[in-house]
Parts: sequence; C-alpha cells; structure tokens
Amino acid sequence: MERRFEVAVEKPATSRRRPVRRSAARLAAVQALYQMDLAQTEVEEVLAQFLTRTTGKNFDDGNIEGAEFAFLKNIVEGVVREQRTIDPKISESLAADWRLERLESILRAILRAGAYELMFRDDVPARTVISEYVDVGRAFYEGDQPGFVNAVLDKLARSLAVPRL
Repeated sequence: MERRFEVAVEKPATSRRRPVRRSAARLAAVQALYQMDLAQTEVEEVLAQFLTRTTGKNFDDGNIEGAEFAFLKNIVEGVVREQRTIDPKISESLAADWRLERLESILRAILRAGAYELMFRDDVPARTVISEYVDVGRAFYEGDQPGFVNAVLDKLARSLAVPRL
C-alpha cells in the first residue's frame, strides 16, 4: 500500500519564504526517499514526479507547491550517493539492541535525510536540521517517534562534533 501525503504550504511573507520552502522540501525529500524504498523507484523517476508536484500541476498526487526543488533534489541525491557512509553513522547513534533495518521505512528516510544534512551540508545549523526533522517526524507520527528522531540526530551531531549545535 503506497502512502500519499499532502503538504499544505501557506504563502508566507517574503522574508520567511525560504525557510518555509526548505521545510516543505525536507518533508518532500523524506516522502521521495520513502517512495524509493517501498516501491524501488529510481532516483530520476521519483525526482521527476516531485518536480511536477512542486510546480503545483498535479494536485491529485499531493501538491507540494512552494517546496524548494533544488534543495529537495540535493537531499534525495545526496542520501542515495552517500548512503554507505550515512547508514553506519546512524547505526552508531542507535541503541545497541537496535539496527537501522529494524526501523520503519519512513523513520529510516527521516534519519537518512537528517544525517545527510548534518554530515554533508555545513550551510545549515545542526539545531535547525534536528528541529526540522523532528517536525517532519510529527507529520507522520503522533507517538514517541519524533523524540526518537531528536535523540538519534542529536547523538549523531555530537559524535560528528558538529560545531553548529
């Protein structure tokens, strides 16, 4: 069963437009990674689908108009390109009795996207990355999972000695 999620992005004031567009892009990137994981969709195909959705032309598939597509694309391609580096770092940040493969695919997608930004995007403060992916977690879960995302990404950021905390 394929999950479809709609992102409602309100039209913010000009000074706030970029953060909202990046928030929408992060949520869309997690959706794309989730879709790739479940449906074994190729990165080019999923990005083409999301390009249509970010331009607001395909409302039936969950319009995500307002998302910064270049940022979304960077996250998705970066996670795919760096997954062999990212996954062991996430695994090190999990409790000893947890394995990354044991997590739900949406949680894996959230953690991979967050880890990619922490490890490879030095233009975004770590606290922003963590906060944004906790919010993404809240879009999918009501229980303890957003706190889990916070704990794992915080531990990862500290292990990397990310000076942006």
